[in-house]
Amino acid sequence: MREEATVSDHVVSTSQRSSAVTAARPRVLVIGGKLDHVRKARELGLDVVHVQFPDEYDRGHWPYVDQALLLDYGDVDRLLPLVRALHEAYPFQAAVSLYELGLLPAARVNEALGLGGESVATVELLLDKWRMRQQLAASGVSPVAAAVGRSARDIQEFVEAHGLPVIVKPIRESGSLGVFRIRDQDEVDSVTERFRALDDGHWTAKDLSFADSFSEFLIEEYLDGAEISVETLSFDGRHVVVALTDKETGPGFVELGHSQPSDCSPETLDEVRQLVTDFLDAVGLRNGAAHTEVKLTSRGPRIVESHNRIGGDRINDLTEIAYGVDMERYALGAGFDVVEPLTAAPRPRGGAAIRFLTPEPGRIVEVTGLDAVRADPAYVDLQLKVGPGDDVPPLTWNEDKVGHILARGATRTEAVAHARRLAAAVDIRTEPLA
Repeated sequence: MREEATVSDHVVSTSQRSSAVTAARPRVLVIGGKLDHVRKARELGLDVVHVQFPDEYDRGHWPYVDQALLLDYGDVDRLLPLVRALHEAYPFQAAVSLYELGLLPAARVNEALGLGGESVATVELLLDKWRMRQQLAASGVSPVAAAVGRSARDIQEFVEAHGLPVIVKPIRESGSLGVFRIRDQDEVDSVTERFRALDDGHWTAKDLSFADSFSEFLIEEYLDGAEISVETLSFDGRHVVVALTDKETGPGFVELGHSQPSDCSPETLDEVRQLVTDFLDAVGLRNGAAHTEVKLTSRGPRIVESHNRIGGDRINDLTEIAYGVDMERYALGAGFDVVEPLTAAPRPRGGAAIRFLTPEPGRIVEVTGLDAVRADPAYVDLQLKVGPGDDVPPLTWNEDKVGHILARGATRTEAVAHARRLAAAVDIRTEPLA
C-alpha cells in the first residue's frame, strides 16, 4: 500500500511570535527561490510560509519564515493537497515564486485556492515556447517561423521551407540548455543526436523544469543580431519597463556578461519597449515581474522567450545599482500594498556590469587574485563556486559557469571595463583531466 504524506510530515514551524501579534499581517506563500526572497518578504512586513526543497532549507531561514513546507514542489499533484491543508491552518493571501521551477506550482496553488495571481494559462504560455510562438502568430506580434520536431527529417523539412541557419532547442527549458544552431545540412544529423543525448544526462529535479524535456524539440528560424533582455514590472495590466540589459553570449549561447543601462540607440530601445509591452499583453501577463529576451534582428526586434520572473545571473542586482529599483521587493510585495506601484520607468543613475568566470576545462590547481579584486573600488561582489581540486566542465549551459564578478561604474561603458578588468585579475589555473 502506498504511504500517504500528511502535512505534519513536512511542515516545520520556525516562528516564536504569537498568533495575536501576526494576525493582522498579510501572509505570503513563497515557493522556492533564494534565502534573500524570504528575507525581503519579512522586511516588507509579511508573514512567510515557505515551500522549499528539504536540502535547501536551513537555520538561516528561521528568522524570516513562520512555517516551512519541505518537499520536491515540482511534484504539483503532491504539493496541492499539502498546501491546501496548510492554508486551512495558516491562511495566506497569495502564492509567489521568483524562481523558474516555482512559477507553475505558484500559479496552480493560486488557482486551486482561488487566490488570484497570474493564470495557469499565462504561465504555461511563457514556459512552453511552442505555445508562445503560436499565440504570438495569432496576435500578429513578433512573427518567427517555428515548428515542433522529433527527428532529423523534421529539421530537414523545416530547412527546406525556411532556409538556413536554424535553431533547435527544448520546448520547455531555460538557462541556454540544449540550444543548437545548424548552419549547414551536414549538421542536421549530428545536432539531432546531440539533442537526443541530453535525455541521458545526469539531471536532478532542480536542473530540469520538466522530465520529458528532450522527447521533442522546437525548430526556429535563426534570429540574427545582438541580444538584450527587458526587465519589466506590471501592475494590473500596466507594464513598466524598468531596465534594458545588454548581453554578451559565447559558445552554445551561454551568457558571458550583462550590463545596464543598454548601449542601444534611443530609437531601437523605443521599438523594443513597444514590442515587449505588446508581447506581455498578448500572453495575458497582468502583474509582477517579467524577464523578456529580445534579438535585434535585421528585420527589427523579435521576441526570443520570456518568463514571469526576474532575470537570473544577478540581473536584479544590476537593476538596483543602475536604476535604484529592487524588482524582487516589488514582485513580492506589490500584491499586498506594501510597495508603491511604479508610475513611470526609472532613469539610470549609473552603470553596472557582471562578467562570468569561465576558466579552461580541467581540474583546478590554483586560484589567485581574489583579495586584490575585493579591494578594488569598482568591486561589488565576487562569487566563486569552485576551488583547488574541483573539476571545471566544458561550457555547455549557464550552470557550467563557475563564478562571476559584479562591478559598478559612473556609466555602462565604465562598468563593463571594470568587470572585464576584475575578471581578468582572477586567475583560475587548471590542468587537463587524466
